[in-house]
Order: sequence, then structure tokens, then C-alpha cells
Amino acid sequence: MNKEFIDKWISQLKKGSLSFVVLGILAYDREYYGYDLIQEVKKKTAIDIAEGTLYPLLIRLKNEGLVESNWVPQETGIPRKYYKITKEGQSTFLEMRTYWTSLNQHLTTLTHAL
Repeated sequence: MNKEFIDKWISQLKKGSLSFVVLGILAYDREYYGYDLIQEVKKKTAIDIAEGTLYPLLIRLKNEGLVESNWVPQETGIPRKYYKITKEGQSTFLEMRTYWTSLNQHLTTLTHAL
């Protein structure tokens, strides 16, 4: 086994699915603060995501019109930026989920055939 190859492959697989994961979490119509979203990604997927990865992704999703954000004042400390999915984000996620489901079925068939 080539461990270096496997590690790179796993990293690419995680990076490639992160938009899908974040939209999937936001699809439940709940707003998330960045740190809470990181924790939710870890809890639901076991993907260890850093702030330096999440925030650029959220900016990209926002620029695509898939998420929106708003500042929420806090009783103590600075305001927090919360993110939620847009209608466009919902429909995009549903399309992504359809493709993901199909791909997953094909990959499962392939791996069971080996």
C-alpha cells in the first residue's frame, strides 16, 4: 500500500465533498455561527475542518448565492456572523444530493464486485 498516495486521495476526497457537506448541514434551515458549523461538520462527518478552510468556502458559497450571512449582536463581546442557506442553495443541494446518491450507488456496486 502506498500510504502517501492514500493520504493525498483522502484529503482530496474531503476537499471535494466539503461544499456538499456544508450545504447539507445548512439545508435544515438553521443558522450557524462559523465555529458552530465547524463543530457540526466534525460531528456529522468526522472531517476535521479548520477555520482557514471553512471561511473561504463560506465566502465562495455566498458569492455563488448559495448561502447568506448576517451579523448578530451578542450580549457580551463582538457581533457574530451567522450563515444560512438560500433558496438557490437549497435547490443546488438537492441536485448535488441526487448526483451524490447515484455516484455512491455506482461506487458501492464497483467495490462489491471486487
